[in-house]
Amino acid sequence: MKTETLIENADVNMARRSFLRYAGAGAAAVGVLAAASCTKGTDNNMGMPVDPPKNTGIDIGAKGDLAILNYAYALEQLEAAFYINVAAHMYTGASADEIALLTDIRDHEVAHRQFFKAALGANAIVSLTPNFSAIDFSSRTQVLAAAKAFEDTGVSAYNGAGYLIQNTEYLLLAGKIVSVEARHAAYIRNLVSPGSFADSTILDASGMDKPQTIAQVLAIANTYLTTKVSASNYGYVAS
Repeated sequence: MKTETLIENADVNMARRSFLRYAGAGAAAVGVLAAASCTKGTDNNMGMPVDPPKNTGIDIGAKGDLAILNYAYALEQLEAAFYINVAAHMYTGASADEIALLTDIRDHEVAHRQFFKAALGANAIVSLTPNFSAIDFSSRTQVLAAAKAFEDTGVSAYNGAGYLIQNTEYLLLAGKIVSVEARHAAYIRNLVSPGSFADSTILDASGMDKPQTIAQVLAIANTYLTTKVSASNYGYVAS
């Protein structure tokens, strides 16, 4: 499978055209964020950040909004990579509705990924290298189980880190994205088990989504990443 090529190229033009639609009232925040001071080196030709090798591991950086947005960017990279593979190698027996909706989810995740990449600009972490060797993409059961885990983890990640965001514009953007992720989660959960879209495994006694910490989420995400992601300033270093 040409996984890395797919990850870099799938629907990128669509995502670039549409990412500001995700921003809405927060578009001004994108400009502010992209103009933030650069901490990486740049090449001599394009003024773009010079990334270290993909498999060396990275850290989301010092505490603050940039770190949290890079955390979200890392998760969106992983989800986009997963659904690109799902759409490119659709499991046996997929219905027309499943193919259409899983392809839509792929497009959403690619748009989310490209949004964060464009917004962060020179402050963005490197492009991550996924490892989905444990998933049989021809198996509906395995693909949907993995999709359920990714979506539930993604929603809990946004809910667990939202309070750390200081800029209200960035918080608005995160809220817009997590609401889409929750729609994905509900759909995938109903494919796995009808009626499970909001059960006690993801909701607390008050009917609220259960959050997870950065450390909890990255420990899960890193099982599917060759490029390990750390958040040392938030108490997590990848092993």
